[in-house]
Amino acid sequence: MKIYRANIIHTPTPGKFEIIPHGYIVVKSNGLIEGIYTELPENMDWRRQVMDFGDKILIPAFNDLHVHAPQYRNMGLALDLELLPWLNTYTFPEETKYADPEYARRMYRRFVHELWMQGTMRSAVFGTIHPESTRILADLFIQAGMGAMVGIVGMNRNSPETLQNTTAELIEGMRMLKAHLDEHGEGLVQPIITPRFVPSCSDKMLRALGEYAAETGMPVQSHLSENRSEISWVKELEPDTTCYGGAYDKYGLFGQTPTLMAHCCYTDGEELELMRKNSVYVVHCPMSNSNLSSGMAPIRKFLNAGINVALGTDVSAGHHMSMLRVMQYAIQVSKLNYAQTKGEMSFLSLSEVFYLATKGGGSFFGKVGSFEPSYEFDALLVDDRYLNYDNYTLEQRLERYIYLGDDRDIKRRFCRGVELTEPCL
Repeated sequence: MKIYRANIIHTPTPGKFEIIPHGYIVVKSNGLIEGIYTELPENMDWRRQVMDFGDKILIPAFNDLHVHAPQYRNMGLALDLELLPWLNTYTFPEETKYADPEYARRMYRRFVHELWMQGTMRSAVFGTIHPESTRILADLFIQAGMGAMVGIVGMNRNSPETLQNTTAELIEGMRMLKAHLDEHGEGLVQPIITPRFVPSCSDKMLRALGEYAAETGMPVQSHLSENRSEISWVKELEPDTTCYGGAYDKYGLFGQTPTLMAHCCYTDGEELELMRKNSVYVVHCPMSNSNLSSGMAPIRKFLNAGINVALGTDVSAGHHMSMLRVMQYAIQVSKLNYAQTKGEMSFLSLSEVFYLATKGGGSFFGKVGSFEPSYEFDALLVDDRYLNYDNYTLEQRLERYIYLGDDRDIKRRFCRGVELTEPCL
């Protein structure tokens, strides 16, 4: 049993912050939260166990539901192109380097360390087509004690020959990764089926991945309706489907098992209804959507429709791995949507984007992202003293941290109840 005292802030619901000034959070030995208290019950012999963090703020750790680990080295580069030229000119050449396991180990160490530094304790991660390098990535997460879903990327058409795998190679690689993580991942690091997107995968590959999802119950991640050119391309490749999402659905990759679809800038009508019906998650990546001139995802429309929404950095189309930056962009893009629709699509509040970065994304991993009883204790201790918080309310202090803070403000990081000091990867 561990007990922490701090200013506790979380969002059990999107509409408002729940704030407990100088409250207590009790964490059981299995890493699950027992409860939050304004005062410890007198009949509990706990007081001698309290770790008092004074006036610091304790919040749920962040969850990044869409990030490309092999693109870490390209972060902040090549953001002067739209999606398809960007992939062919910059991204695919970098991902080809991960055929070398030593290069992969060197770069993935930096990537996992950066996630730790930014307070992202859980993530859904694209690897590359290379099984050994992707296993190295998964092992680094295990070593760091951080949660992740990691996928070998499927792509066998419309991409460089040096960056293609056969359907048989992909399925065998996934089986080996699953067996490895079943043995070593402790449920914290898991595999995820990862077709890059419809244009890069043949019908045969998509069908085989859908069958493998049905066989194993394994979750799925991919891209959806990111860019107008991409959507037109999918119509040519899958003429018997009436929307981009329908192409995934046709092969059993659209909510038949838990599914993440990144971007959804132009999702509407039939596609939106299919997402709602199949409980597919939208992963909103406003930083990359802005950088690649893709568009503005209608997040308010998704939320009003009851669709699950999470946030993603989408590195390296997103230029930073901080979820603070993503929250900022999410609010700003929603305000542009608000202006463009003349107020019809209301913009996102601070508590809503905080919810998306914590409990909204965390829900894909289970009971993660909130401080409610029986949730896993993923948390960040934030010291915002340099932001001069005199006379600010706790909610205002959190707002200033979201807009002005960075990794230097995070003093402690916890995942599933374990404090993670700087990983020696």
